[in-house]
Formats: sequence, structure tokens, C-alpha cells
Amino acid sequence: MTPNRSPRFVSRLTRDTLALILAGGRGSRLKQLTDWRAKPAVPFGGKFRIIDFPLSNCINSGIRQVAVLTQYKSHSLIRHIQHGWSFLRAELGEFVEVLPAQQRIETSWYEGTANAVLQNLDIIHRHAPEFVLILAGDHVYKMDYGSMLAAHAESGADVTVGCIEVPREEASAFGVMAVDAQWRVTEFAEKPEHPQPLPGNPERALASMGIYIFNSRMLFDELARDRHAEASTHDFGRDIIPSLIRRYNVFAYPFRDPQTGAQAYWRDVGTVDSFWQANMELIGVTPELNLYDHDWPIWTYQEQSPPAKFVFDDEGRRGSAVDSMVSGGCIVSGASVKRSLLFSNVRVHSYCTVADSVIFPDVDIGRRSRIRRAVIDKRCVIPPGTSIGFDPVEDARRFHVSPRGIVLVTPEMMGQELHYG
Repeated sequence: MTPNRSPRFVSRLTRDTLALILAGGRGSRLKQLTDWRAKPAVPFGGKFRIIDFPLSNCINSGIRQVAVLTQYKSHSLIRHIQHGWSFLRAELGEFVEVLPAQQRIETSWYEGTANAVLQNLDIIHRHAPEFVLILAGDHVYKMDYGSMLAAHAESGADVTVGCIEVPREEASAFGVMAVDAQWRVTEFAEKPEHPQPLPGNPERALASMGIYIFNSRMLFDELARDRHAEASTHDFGRDIIPSLIRRYNVFAYPFRDPQTGAQAYWRDVGTVDSFWQANMELIGVTPELNLYDHDWPIWTYQEQSPPAKFVFDDEGRRGSAVDSMVSGGCIVSGASVKRSLLFSNVRVHSYCTVADSVIFPDVDIGRRSRIRRAVIDKRCVIPPGTSIGFDPVEDARRFHVSPRGIVLVTPEMMGQELHYG
């Protein structure tokens, strides 16, 4: 699956592709981080939101017809897309448009990933794509979808499924597939209790990334068929893909680094622990996910903020940040920040220590506070002298503590009813 991909060949394919980003889910495993926002709207990486990664992948791949399907508490997500992704030219057939659940075809809200697409079929028909690219809106990675489209066309596939190898003990959280020597999918099971291992490697399994390329006419026919299937849950992984394997050409596309051939970076930041870990990886000297890559930029909306500022240089009261990422508008005033990410407009007051933590925008950390191994949600006001991450019993009484001991703090836990996404 290494076709001769000339830029012209890939550009024709991407021009004829409509990308649908499924961004309607809550992401309940992120606990209170998604009480007031959908998972794709959760801030990530110091200045982005999770949705920015699949959106940037589309734009960088040359796919400039994109629709984002929203449902759960989508206001902050829609606002972010309107502010940050309205630069495309409609008169050139380019767009990023939002498709909220509207009960267009049925009287219910979206009931599964396939049903979400079905309920927007009239809009999809209007765009008349040759290929439909289905993407999850809640994963962090950089991927050239043009290469996957080229492989899809070369193989003669009706459907192509993006896949990665995962440890078998983690595979129950994914759709798991088996393939033959040509990468044709022979079996597919959604979140199986006993995942099928890779041939010759009992410790690994082949997992779906939730990325699908469909020939559009076949997709329309299958969604119509699935609509009337009484036993169906109307989900791509549970129902659509398994039903296609013996009737159509369904191929897997392994997601690999184009330079080395090794498996490429991809993270499902679906739990508090995995979210914290993925953020912490970014502050390494040479992280797997390179946010400083000018050839594949991650686009986003950001307000105009002044540069970050570090003030005071007295013994015991020195404004500093080490092994950290600090965004615009932040002021570290006579405080110490280590191995942490500070989003925009964070205030860290004198004599504070912040370590191994992810601090969302507009957080105010009062004097002499100590914060360690924590995720602090947007607009939290931390009172002076607060200690977080040092006493597990006390932390569990006031906040959410993950299995790995990461402390999640939201405004509501601090008695601040902001209800802000």
C-alpha cells in the first residue's frame, strides 16, 4: 500500500472529498471536564482545542469541504469554529460548516455515529462528493488524509478504515479488525471482550482509529438500509463496517510515519489520565507530536494577547518557568512553574509552586498556593494558600482524583458556578 502519489493525483481526490467530523459526543470519561463542553472542545496543548487537530489535518491535506456534526453542549465548540475556522472562501467551494442536531430527517436527536450522518444526507447530497471521509473529532494526531485517499483509490476499495496497532490489553476500547496479506479486512468487532491478536504477535491488536473513507453512493445506500434495521444501534463500528465486510471491498490503512515507516503518533485523550499524559508529553525536548512543525501547522483561534511575562527576581520570589509551555497573556509573578502547560491569561501569584500540571485559560492561582499533578479547568480562581496534589485524602474530598492520582479541579468544585465551556 505504497502507491505512486503525485501531488496532482492526491489533489484531485481531496478536491472530490467531503469530510464529516463527528463532534457530538460528551466524552464522559473525562469526568467534569465535559460537564459544560463537548469533548472535542476541551482545551489541549497550551493553546488549542482537540477539534483543531482533525480540522488542521483536513486543511493541510487539501480537503477544504468540511462539516462538523455537533450535539452535546456544543456552544463553545460552535463559537470556536466560527471564530477560528471562517477563513475559507465559500465562492471557491471551500467551507467548514457546523451541522448541529436538527431532527432534519427523523424526530430524534443523533442516535449513533451512522445515524448522525444519515440525518444530514440531504446536505451531503447537495455537496455531491465522490468520497466521504468520516472522522472522530476527539483524537490528537497529525495525518495526511490525501495519502489514505490515494491508497483507497489504488486498492479499489469501497471502504477504507484507518488503523493502528495497540497493546492487546487496551484493545477492548476500540474496534478491532483482522486483515489478510493485502490488508483487506476479514473481521471487525467493536470493543470486543477478547480482542483478536495480530498474527505472530499475541501482545498486539489492530485497532480502528474511527477514520473511514466511503465511496459516497455506497455509503448512501448502506445508511438507508441501516435506518430500517431494527436490531441496529446505527453506529459505524458496531453495525455498518461489520455488515460490509462480506459484501464489499473493505480495506485497512495502517497509519505510519511516511519517513520511517513506524507507527505514527495518535492519542485518544479520553480519560483524565490519558489527557494529562498527552499534554505532559508535549513539554519533552523532542516530543512525538511536534507542534513546531511549519510544514504541518495546527491551526486554531486565539485572542490577541500580550506576551507571557515573568516578574520578580528576589530570593524565594522569582518568576520562572522551566521545562514548560506558557501561552500569551500569562503572568508568572514571583512564582515557580515546572514541567507544566499554562494556557492563555493564567495568573500565578507570588510564592506559588506549580509542577507537572495543565492549567487552562483564565485561571488565577492565589499567593502561596501549591499545585502538583493537576488539571485546573478554565476560569478557576484558586484561593491563596491552597494545596492541591499533596494530600490524596483531602484532594478526593474536594476534587476528582484519577486512578493515577491526577487531580481535576473545576470552578464548580471551588464553589464558583461559572458553567463555562
